[in-house]
Amino acid sequence: MSSEQSTTAPDTTGPRPRRLTYAAALAALEGLALVAGGVWMLVLGIAGEPDDRSQAVTGGVTLIALALLPLIAARGLFARRSWSRGPAVITQIMALPVAYNLLRSDSVAIPAGIVLAVVAVTALVLLINPETTRALGIRGPGNAQK
Repeated sequence: MSSEQSTTAPDTTGPRPRRLTYAAALAALEGLALVAGGVWMLVLGIAGEPDDRSQAVTGGVTLIALALLPLIAARGLFARRSWSRGPAVITQIMALPVAYNLLRSDSVAIPAGIVLAVVAVTALVLLINPETTRALGIRGPGNAQK
């Protein structure tokens, strides 16, 4: 196997890089938080007294469905699958406007916005780190096969 071919395959030898493990853990944490929020909305929508029951149920189902993206990405990152970085990055990019809106509120949502912003930026930094990129077998710019 030539050295050029070996750079495209994920580096599965040795232990998983810590940065990759941390990025996967953060993606999983975000997915679990979305599931928890979705279940909470569903319970309130079904058992509670929401302003609009169908809106609460739809919101809960939507959050649970959205949780699939970071959960699948986390599993792929733990398994060193190169495709998993894209969904993980998309999750973080989607989280940033949500964090911004939470930070602009005048309520107890501000601490949640701070936490979400820190988690999203941290995960993005971990995901674009060269060590993570090498572990996933992702080529950088200018390294395309000829």
